[in-house]
Amino acid sequence: MSQKLVQFPILKEPACPFDPPSAMRALDDPVQVRLWDGSTPWLVTGYDLGRRLLVDPRVSADSTRPGYPHFDLGSRERRKDGRSFVAMDDPEHARQRRMVASPFAIRPIEALRGDVTDIVNGLIDDLLAGPNPTDLVSRFAFPTSTQVICRMLGVPYTDHEFFQEQSTLMLHRDSSPEMVVNAQEALRGYLRELIDRQMKEPADGLISSVIETQVRTGALSPEQLSYISMTLLVAGLETTGNMIALGTLALLRNPDQLALLRETDDQELVNRAVDELIRYLNISHSGRRRVALEDIPLGDITIRAGEGIILASELANRDPEHFPDPDRLDITRDAAHHLAFGFGPHHCLGRPLATLELQVVYGTLYRRVPTLRLAIDFADVAFKYDGVAYGVRELPVAW
Repeated sequence: MSQKLVQFPILKEPACPFDPPSAMRALDDPVQVRLWDGSTPWLVTGYDLGRRLLVDPRVSADSTRPGYPHFDLGSRERRKDGRSFVAMDDPEHARQRRMVASPFAIRPIEALRGDVTDIVNGLIDDLLAGPNPTDLVSRFAFPTSTQVICRMLGVPYTDHEFFQEQSTLMLHRDSSPEMVVNAQEALRGYLRELIDRQMKEPADGLISSVIETQVRTGALSPEQLSYISMTLLVAGLETTGNMIALGTLALLRNPDQLALLRETDDQELVNRAVDELIRYLNISHSGRRRVALEDIPLGDITIRAGEGIILASELANRDPEHFPDPDRLDITRDAAHHLAFGFGPHHCLGRPLATLELQVVYGTLYRRVPTLRLAIDFADVAFKYDGVAYGVRELPVAW
């Protein structure tokens, strides 16, 4: 291939930290890009093509297949030792997913609303009783996501500093492959010991439930459950924690939208605000990674068997054909069809839980702290440009 290819990922521009990079928007759909290892997968930027490929049986999520576009060397190395169902194809993907899916269904998640509300209100109480100004990330955003996922899984919250550190190392772009693998092994070892303990002394939560229904029957091994638990734990920590803080910052930068949310008692508007903030911010800026199993003709081009595919949902969610005036944050719009959680068989299992958490947070925090404001200049906010999940390192706020 003679033409010079764009290096991917393309970092967000500091002047527009909520928007996809302009260099990405200028690319064709699809277009080949160059990754860290010299491979040249196809980057898909449009909503319609992205959604179509996510359900195409000629496209694989199996991260062990040749041509799969790994995020970096550390990501590739940690997948060699083992993986959960999210990086598998059917039928094994569907088999393992079914084993843990029931607690994440809409009705059982909705039954947690009272517990999540208690967690959020308790943390707001602590926030208001503590120093002013303070850091919303460490004092509220991540404690919320961590407490909720710990309660969901049955993981002791007292160990949160340990697994938060391992999660950060695993997902940080500057972590060496050795650091990534060691962090994964440390976290998986911790969960393996927890599984062994809960096999002897069951606890409340998904892990003990799956032990009883799947591990004791031989349908799932303790080792497999440790990988599944690690995936759910890390995803539950990182995605929602970053969305709470980043969403708050976006609302502070759009005071008209914040006022609508702060003053409403309409749950439907709160629900729409959550979907719109997820669409607008799309904190996963590494794309959904896939590989073609056979040739896929797309008009004038063909994605060849064995070529990687990266589905850029942050651009798909700014597609004006599906989201009019897409660069405007509008919490009154119906944005529930966004692709931030994927689409099709691999649609994010945790969507109902993440959505519920954000509904409670966005529907509670600004009403209880109506004078919440940024305590530093916006230009001084430190964004996370170096990880799989986008967000802010700290968010100093006052009230």
